[in-house]
Amino acid sequence: MANPQAAELSAALRMLPSTDELLSTGEVGRLLPEVGRARAAVLVRLAIGELRLELAADINSRSGRTEAYSRESLLTSALRKFDDLWRQCRRSRLQRVINVTGVVIHTNLGRAPLSKHAIEAMVDSSGYCTLEYDLENGKRGRRGDDVEKLIAEITGAEGALVVNNCAAAAYLVLTVFANGGEVVVSRGELVEIGGDFRVPDVLSQSGATLREIGTTNRTKLSDYERAINENTTVVMRVHPSNYKIVGFTDKPELAELAELTRKRGVLLFEDAGSGALIDLERFGLDDEPLISRSVSGGVDLVTFSGDKLLGGAQAGIIVGRGNLIEQIRKHPLYRALRVSKIVYAALGATLESYLREDAETTVPVLRMLGLTRDEIKARAKRFVERLGETQMSGIEIELVEGGSVVGGGSAPGVERETMLIGINSSQSSPSEIEKLFRSAETPVIARIENDRVLIDLRTVDEREEELLLEILKSTLQAASRSGTQSHS
Repeated sequence: MANPQAAELSAALRMLPSTDELLSTGEVGRLLPEVGRARAAVLVRLAIGELRLELAADINSRSGRTEAYSRESLLTSALRKFDDLWRQCRRSRLQRVINVTGVVIHTNLGRAPLSKHAIEAMVDSSGYCTLEYDLENGKRGRRGDDVEKLIAEITGAEGALVVNNCAAAAYLVLTVFANGGEVVVSRGELVEIGGDFRVPDVLSQSGATLREIGTTNRTKLSDYERAINENTTVVMRVHPSNYKIVGFTDKPELAELAELTRKRGVLLFEDAGSGALIDLERFGLDDEPLISRSVSGGVDLVTFSGDKLLGGAQAGIIVGRGNLIEQIRKHPLYRALRVSKIVYAALGATLESYLREDAETTVPVLRMLGLTRDEIKARAKRFVERLGETQMSGIEIELVEGGSVVGGGSAPGVERETMLIGINSSQSSPSEIEKLFRSAETPVIARIENDRVLIDLRTVDEREEELLLEILKSTLQAASRSGTQSHS
């Protein structure tokens, strides 16, 4: 006996558009300059494949009804699927977002936003540039020489080197100076910094042997004295960054460690993490190591990040004694870890801001951290007034006391007082509103607390406010209309 579903499926499949038919439509044709013909053909075949599977599932779930399909309806469905697939491709690209989370150094959103000067420098260096060329003598120059001099000048170090991130910087230092030897580290500093980056694992990969001393909360100078032996090559001090031990704690002062390692003839190496180049105590960041203090305090080598509290591009920076820096530079691993001209340009322009002493106003991370609660409250109040000019049924907007965080593994537990904009809807859940914000043409990344969506203007550049306002207006109006329709 004939299967009516199989017959209908066969008839429906014959009406499916071909790849060439879809590619020749005006809808796909208009996108070819952006998509490219070969890529468009791949997406068209995927769209037809998805439609074929849906047809089979639909027909097999009921008795045959061939008249439910037509060439025109299937062509329209295939075009819709092609459009959805292309939108997904575009959404998966690296793209700009507006960060309203209040997390200043947001790792998932690219950490430190770059300054205007850094962006201009990146554009200027994007073509041919003097990356390894000396204009004075017309010969090959040393890569990154100008940036290294800026770093040394700011930190007071004899020399500096730049690699692609802080983990790479620490790995390089340990590979050069600790391979085959012992590295002494306090148990309270054997941390996992993030993304499965663990200090013991880095030590192991560098060829060094870990020598744990002390306890989680207390490590004394005498613990270091007893641990150092003929196999010891490095004493490593690690700033915990993303967690804090409080209460009954103890660790030796940096000057004490420096004196001990000098006497015993081993290197003192500090992984300082976030890279504070100026004193940030007035922002509540009194526990972040100041790099210049580590250098002047006798540390032989210090590593830190370029895209956290420093406020520049992703980089790992090594500073310290000149002869040690040159040893690292000559190691084959350095070439594998060095950075591009774009990173040097952005980092150099950011460092210039510190030397001009205008970093607190020109480097976005520092400017954001420096904003007071009252300054943000004034901005938030004006923003809410303008947002309230739009009629939105069922939407409640209010000012809420709250806190911003540093992020990026810096200053755990430290919050900057802020004034938040809270958004509630009687017709949509907070997660639905938050998703609508993320789905905007320029995505807005917010946070949800206490059953409402929160907007923190601390992490919004004032030049972004107009765009943010338009996005929120259109999004909340759409949510309002959708809720009204669903209740009618």
